[in-house]
Amino acid sequence: MDILTDREIQELIAEPKQLPTDFGLVALKTRRGSRFAGIDFATTAGNKYFIFLRQSLYNPLAFSAGLGYHLSTRDFRLKRYNGKFHEHTNPLEHETFYDFHIHMATERYQLRGNREDCYAERAGQRFGSLKDAFYCLMDDCNVVLPGPPEQRSLFRT
Repeated sequence: MDILTDREIQELIAEPKQLPTDFGLVALKTRRGSRFAGIDFATTAGNKYFIFLRQSLYNPLAFSAGLGYHLSTRDFRLKRYNGKFHEHTNPLEHETFYDFHIHMATERYQLRGNREDCYAERAGQRFGSLKDAFYCLMDDCNVVLPGPPEQRSLFRT
């Protein structure tokens, strides 16, 4: 199993990620009780990433926006921005909360046998919707939309 160090994780998150020019606007498709969209893309350095957006059809606070990295053997989730739809517990810290939160990959959780992004922190007032969560992901993970700034509208209304 591939385990990434905290340094490798931070380098991947910090790498500039220009989305492809044909990215266009996000149109969420209905799939198994949720609306979903995803995109795979590569950076100029050749690293392969994916972004996914998911929202429940029944609960607008049940959403997730995530950034992952395609390892040669599996997909590795770097960060995930979740809505306020479930209680989360960090097993190593014995901390439980019910709030908007951001999952992040850590070396120590991987070494313990947990999913790479098992650890999460409260998001505070940073986002309260899927759209805002995705904009936070873009800011935090160095993701840039194609085109001139005045035309960078993300979601179809």
